[in-house]
Amino acid sequence: MEDLGSVAWPPEPIRTERLVLRRSEPRDRATFVELLASPKVNAYLGGPRPRDELERELPAAPEQWAGSLVVDLDGSMIGHILLRRATGHRRPAAAGKLDLGYMFLPRAWGFGYAAEACEAALGWLAGVLPGEPVVLTTQSANVASMRLAAKLGFDEVERFEAWDAEQWLGMRSPGTPSD
Repeated sequence: MEDLGSVAWPPEPIRTERLVLRRSEPRDRATFVELLASPKVNAYLGGPRPRDELERELPAAPEQWAGSLVVDLDGSMIGHILLRRATGHRRPAAAGKLDLGYMFLPRAWGFGYAAEACEAALGWLAGVLPGEPVVLTTQSANVASMRLAAKLGFDEVERFEAWDAEQWLGMRSPGTPSD
């Protein structure tokens, strides 16, 4: 995956009614370990990584690259959003387009934080790269992610088999409003 090209990074923090989307800081490291080691969070993402491996390998401020945003609630990280260029994607329909990914701590599920944060990130993206379509891939069995994709205005492009499960590829065209 390549970065966002000509977009200046990191952006100023992106603020919503309840959240701040910002660059990763050293204080976020423990939450990144928790996210990446969580069986619940990674149930549809290939499984969790071993905590001891993450403790050894993650840098002091993980995920500090263009397109990586920490989702902060009241001064603490609750999730991560990643906007990256889909190069080498398994599906031709996604190749070269921007890809939206997200992970949230289980204790943050069910409060609308993912929708609020993703919509803010997509809104920011539309301002800096107008006219850019965005894709999202999730397992079709991930009901919550499928619901979020629909809420964000992603339309199904195709379903395909990968990693021993049916995958769903959706696209959000430029200017697609969400509910």
